[in-house]
Amino acid sequence: MAATALVLILLGCRGEPPSAAEIAAAKQERPALDQIELQIQTDAATHPFTVEVARTPDEQARGLMFRESLAPNVGMLFPFPEPRPASFWMKNTLIPLDMIFVRPDGTIARIAVNTTPLSLAPVGVGEPVAAVLEIAGGRSVELGIDEGDRVSWPGGPSF
Repeated sequence: MAATALVLILLGCRGEPPSAAEIAAAKQERPALDQIELQIQTDAATHPFTVEVARTPDEQARGLMFRESLAPNVGMLFPFPEPRPASFWMKNTLIPLDMIFVRPDGTIARIAVNTTPLSLAPVGVGEPVAAVLEIAGGRSVELGIDEGDRVSWPGGPSF
């Protein structure tokens, strides 16, 4: 774990995209995360996703960094112990993502569509959220997912 943290710190200090060798090294050190089934309910349909759950601060700091692809119905969930305003960036994230900010009642507060890979610009929401869901960039538009739709998962917000 200390080696992973050192790699992330060193890569973050350079200010340039990671090399193929650095990406390969980071992938080898990625621990497996728990996976759960999650649903997003729109007016038209229920959309199932299989997501990895980033629970610890280290898992949340790493997120989807160094991933070179993301399948259409997978993602990563960042649940918080208590609702809080959240802000993420795309540093060392190689693919565009949709960031879905989920309120404590399970409704979607904001969707940041097709966030810019490798960007240091913060992407956030100005209200407390219970979780952030990251899915493949543009997928929320493809599926017609909007603010106000509902996200649910085992142990997640109840409504």
